[in-house]
Amino acid sequence: MELVSRMMDGSFGRPPEEFESGAPAKLGQDEKITYLQRVQIFESCSSRQLRAIARIAEVQEAEAGAELARAGEPGDRFFVIVDGAARIEVTPQKHGRIGPGAFFGEMSLLDGEPRSATVIADTAVRLLVIHRRDFMTLLREVPSLTQRMLVTLCQRVRSAEKAATA
Repeated sequence: MELVSRMMDGSFGRPPEEFESGAPAKLGQDEKITYLQRVQIFESCSSRQLRAIARIAEVQEAEAGAELARAGEPGDRFFVIVDGAARIEVTPQKHGRIGPGAFFGEMSLLDGEPRSATVIADTAVRLLVIHRRDFMTLLREVPSLTQRMLVTLCQRVRSAEKAATA
């Protein structure tokens, strides 16, 4: 609860960093919480947890065509799509599309390995971005997020296995 406590009393924070394809959007905490409430992975969070997540999540906007993550590069951020759509490319032949409520970037943060896919904005997108140093603490503070991510990762593996055998 240290992270939540520090965020609640305002002693935790850092200046926003520029996103490669767009500057951080200026939104208040209440607006961030409104976005968080619309994302399935955060639906079991309490109001206090949502406030804490809103404090560490930066809102980023990117134009269509912007590269959000690149396969093979180190990952230092976790992304949740709030608005818009993006294309995930594992190989030129294997790709998918994700939209509001989808998340990506967690694998590199969990295992320390380079990104496994490239993600490109298909449309203008608005994202919530959580940096590596905040991500692991967040998972310890909100265990239900870890469980939801594990379920999603399992679904992704099963889908990839099914596609490989088809």
